[in-house]
Amino acid sequence: MTQNDPLASIVIVTKDRRDEALRAVESAVAQKPSVEVLLVDDGSSDGTAAAVRAAFPTVRVERFETSAGYIVRRNAAAGMTDAAVLVSIDDDAEFASDQDVARTVAELGDPVVGAVAMPYVDLGMDTAVHQRAPDGDRPYVTHGFRGTAYAVRRELFARLGGFREHFFHQAEEPDFCVRLLAAGSVVRLGRAEPIQHHVSLKRDVERMWFYGCRNEILFAWHNVPLPYLPARIARVAAHSVWLGIGVRRPGLFARGVWAGLRACYRAERRPVSRRAYRLYHELRKREAVPLDEVRVRLIGSEGTS
Repeated sequence: MTQNDPLASIVIVTKDRRDEALRAVESAVAQKPSVEVLLVDDGSSDGTAAAVRAAFPTVRVERFETSAGYIVRRNAAAGMTDAAVLVSIDDDAEFASDQDVARTVAELGDPVVGAVAMPYVDLGMDTAVHQRAPDGDRPYVTHGFRGTAYAVRRELFARLGGFREHFFHQAEEPDFCVRLLAAGSVVRLGRAEPIQHHVSLKRDVERMWFYGCRNEILFAWHNVPLPYLPARIARVAAHSVWLGIGVRRPGLFARGVWAGLRACYRAERRPVSRRAYRLYHELRKREAVPLDEVRVRLIGSEGTS
């Protein structure tokens, strides 16, 4: 990174959500000190790119004529900037404070911290603040982050290959984060003001259900070491069907599981070490663990033991 490179780049991937994207960009432009704002238009047909260019001339807008999905576009965005840190929010989200990015970048100060799970609230669904450290006296880590609110070291993101693009939709974050942990880095829980996630009404819930089931199977195939793999796949399959029964769509959920099993035949298998997987599982169960407690367990995490 040169002296003129931005410290952070806020990446917003959007498609056919012009009004939501304008709101998200407005909150990004307001960050202090100012950072690069990169809007990636994934083939919108509602004039999103033109509207953002007109309203915010300083924002970098990259428009694609066809849609490839937000996972592909977030990976591409990492190659469009020289910023040290990538900060990502969904196009239906907005920063609550003009200090959110500055505070989050500061939380990456420890070299072992590879990413920050930024606090957020799902407006209209609940009032709970997700991904926030329990107190500010010491750093806490967790198993992963949600795509609507995270920051990651760009160089580390690129070195790990970014998100697996054949996931297409859903579950790419835990897949990346378990690989990040296996590489000796952690996801820190943030303390910035919670990002306001407005949960767009344009979301395709059935597509989310289908790919959620499919990609949980793929996550296991890619990452879970033996002897844990068979039990993990069995639990995922059973739980998915149970959830499907609960929403009266067992067929949809079962098809998602079957699609995941079929996709395994074409997908590479590079499981993390048993030590890394056990640590990931523990972090997922406990949700917030002091960094000092985890730091000593990162040594040798990429080994086979």
